[in-house]
Amino acid sequence: MLAAVGLAGALVAWGAIARQLAPTFNTSLTRFDAIIVLGYPADADGNPTPLQLASVTEAVHEYERGVAQRLILTGGAVFNRFVEARVMAQTAHAQGIPKSAIFVEPEARDTIQNACYAERIMKAHGWRSAEVVSSASHLPRAGLIFSRLPLEWRTHAAPPLEPESAANFSAATSVETLKTMRYLIWARWAERCEP
Repeated sequence: MLAAVGLAGALVAWGAIARQLAPTFNTSLTRFDAIIVLGYPADADGNPTPLQLASVTEAVHEYERGVAQRLILTGGAVFNRFVEARVMAQTAHAQGIPKSAIFVEPEARDTIQNACYAERIMKAHGWRSAEVVSSASHLPRAGLIFSRLPLEWRTHAAPPLEPESAANFSAATSVETLKTMRYLIWARWAERCEP
């Protein structure tokens, strides 16, 4: 029993350290071919949740700042019947992004697939660089995943739309630490991105 507790503690520590050391970029570019917005679920009525809205809003701001001329919104219907990418696309368009600048990837079921399927869209268009937008708690794991793809990239955190409580931030970080452990132990080998 003591050995199991020790092993669990070591794995949690490994996940936490990996998050602290995760890359946030692999290029010095400040302008990119695309902005990739990682998926978050919509609510049960198909409306954007605060996390989803924060990411899309920040991607729109980055588009308006000239960081990239197009958005890739990625995410399938994972937690309910609403396709995350389509809800985000509607939100981005409502915030002024022309439909011609919005690319929807509606199949991804996790962050590995978000990265992989977005990279496929980029490859099909000859795009090689991207800014990756998500919540601050999600980006360390996303950085580990994107570091394995043949893209020039950097991460960019979407600030929360309303002040985040310490308990919510701690819970999000704990969940992401567990997901990072899963990625390091199993998913990065089992869920490889195929071209």
